[in-house]
Amino acid sequence: MIYPFFKKTTLIATSALLAAALHAQETADTRPNIILFMVDDMGWQDTSLPFGTEKTPLNERYHTPNMERLASQGRMFTQAYACAVSSPTRVSLMTGMNAARHRVTNWTLEKNKSTDRKSDVLKFPEWNVNGICEVPDVPYTYEVTSLPQILKNSGYHTIHCGKAHWGAIDTPGENPHHFGFEVNIAGHAGGGLASYLGEQNFGNRTDGKPSSLQAIPGLKDYWGKDIFATEALTLEAIKALDKARKLGQPFYLYMSHYAIHIPVDKDKRFFQKYRDAGLSEKEAGYASLIEGMDKSLGDLMDWLEKNKMDKNTVVIFMSDNGGLSSEPEWRDTPLHVHNAPLNSGKGSAYEGGIREPMIVKWPGKVKPGTRCNDYLIIEDFFPTILDMAQVEERKTKQPIDGVSFMPMLEGGSYEYNKRSLYWNFPNLWGNEGPGIGPTCTVRSGDWKLVYYYETGKKELFNITNDIGEKKDVSIQNANIVNDLSRDLGEYLRSVEAQRPSFKTTGKVCPWPDEV
Repeated sequence: MIYPFFKKTTLIATSALLAAALHAQETADTRPNIILFMVDDMGWQDTSLPFGTEKTPLNERYHTPNMERLASQGRMFTQAYACAVSSPTRVSLMTGMNAARHRVTNWTLEKNKSTDRKSDVLKFPEWNVNGICEVPDVPYTYEVTSLPQILKNSGYHTIHCGKAHWGAIDTPGENPHHFGFEVNIAGHAGGGLASYLGEQNFGNRTDGKPSSLQAIPGLKDYWGKDIFATEALTLEAIKALDKARKLGQPFYLYMSHYAIHIPVDKDKRFFQKYRDAGLSEKEAGYASLIEGMDKSLGDLMDWLEKNKMDKNTVVIFMSDNGGLSSEPEWRDTPLHVHNAPLNSGKGSAYEGGIREPMIVKWPGKVKPGTRCNDYLIIEDFFPTILDMAQVEERKTKQPIDGVSFMPMLEGGSYEYNKRSLYWNFPNLWGNEGPGIGPTCTVRSGDWKLVYYYETGKKELFNITNDIGEKKDVSIQNANIVNDLSRDLGEYLRSVEAQRPSFKTTGKVCPWPDEV
């Protein structure tokens, strides 16, 4: 028998529980999860998914079925730009700043040490060789409020997996935890990797001798095992997602692969099929790196579908710079053609160095199977991701140069191609090739101007008509050269961009509008 007192109490308790449940449902954080899938050194053509107007021999060579799958569910961006080398891109992503402003204009590694190649003619500026950090008074850094820090402060669970490369060894910027990532899997100051192979402990030595500065940290559970780094990172990312699913808050996963950076170790899961198709050992190894990366993308998409989280998760695919085209040791074809029809590759101001494969899937927001031909640049990711996450409080220590590309995602009209994009690379990267050298560049509409600091030379290309930048039309279009030179010069001065100087005179190289 239930006495009236207990009946009344039970009804009150039940009503309270129902009210609490309804309130929880009303106040639940339904903002989307976000996965940013960043590939290292992946060229615009390193995929079976054509980002151009037609399929190319390189698209026929490689197999990336999960990129094709993602594109069928989302929107391809055919003119997505990054910087020519890694650290500048990654810092712009983290901060929303153009590289000319944050001055991390070359790749970082060791504290207070420049990575510039020596020049007989130029002295390079004292750029921010130590990267970025979130604390003041660190020499040769830019103090910032990072993207993951803002996301974490707004209620996101933040996960970093793979390559970081925002700050030098023994500076605060070397560790993803210092930027608001609650989980860090294998991220450190290194910009590459010593080995993809678990059998080689991913470059970590166990004999007491110093390990390579590029040895992947962590992942000790996989040391000595027959496993590729790409797979090990994916398994660890999925473990982190399994945990994130239980936390009851949206997550941001920065899945930042070391692939497809050199060394070109063979991913045995895919290598033989490319050999059987007639590729050389070198080219088959490279193709296996690409397909291993693509499998990781598919594994993450499978996890989302299995856990019924695919409908409320944004997936963004991007690369940090163009494909490496200047290493004869590991390719059989002539140099600087590995991103064709784009010219040159990593380190270059030409399209092969800065134009990247990009895809965005966002169910309910982005129409599946569509393409966007308007251009955007890496610093635009910062405000866009914050818009995706519906973050209103986004006060930062740094100014924001990026522009949200949300209208491009939603298919609305926005005159993106009427703004200019800017690059400043007052440095000398490690290799030589077309468009590689101390340069500054502007893209405005169809036109692109490249200015060489050392010689004062200017090149003008109509990118719409000449995607391969084969024909310099600067002589025929002097007015356009002058207009773009003025645009570029005014922008660089406005952000206090750096320039190299001449060793013989000590004078700083002229701005592009002074030549």
